[in-house]
Amino acid sequence: MQALTSLIAKPLGQLLIFLYGFIGNYGVTIIVFTIVIKFIMIPLTVHQLKSSKKMQEIQPKIQEIQKKYANNKEMMNQKTMELYKNAEINPLGGCLPLLIQMPIILGLFALLRTPQDYITDPGFLQVLHDSFLWVTDLSQPDKWILPILAGVTTYFSFSMTGSGMESNPSMKTMKYIFPVMILWMARSMPAGLSLYWFVSTLFQIGQQFFMNKAGKKEA
Repeated sequence: MQALTSLIAKPLGQLLIFLYGFIGNYGVTIIVFTIVIKFIMIPLTVHQLKSSKKMQEIQPKIQEIQKKYANNKEMMNQKTMELYKNAEINPLGGCLPLLIQMPIILGLFALLRTPQDYITDPGFLQVLHDSFLWVTDLSQPDKWILPILAGVTTYFSFSMTGSGMESNPSMKTMKYIFPVMILWMARSMPAGLSLYWFVSTLFQIGQQFFMNKAGKKEA
């Protein structure tokens, strides 16, 4: 996994350097870099979100099958697979895009957490300490503002992608725990990485908003 992460992080580092050559500000470069990566990953993300939405729509029927055939696991599985087939849903349909995205996400995290490990340009390594808005050094943690922004956007993103969350106690709990975890971790991450998470999640919220809006028009 470390070798794969490094394989992905190095070309991403070259992209970061390339964008900085045009922009000249490390904070703005991270924002543009994040948006570029999110645009590249749009087809995968859209496929994953559509699969998740379809699964949420049939969740009540799945729960009915689970209750009805609680004492007959074989029949429960058979009826569940029939439901998937009738609804034209591949239960693993949302997994492949996620599996493809995960190495990219890990590469991004590795790059922005320890860019000196993947970027050998000594001139650019000095850029990592640039200031941005209230942050005096993007290579050091921002203790409150960016972590709070990252946590709040994570909460809204989680809420928007989980319409069936209220009926799932574990998911309902994660809706509150995960944003707090992000806030807590962001307080020890380089501010550049926290900025990436905030912009990435904000982009995802916008993407989900427009997808939900388009879905309502189709309905």
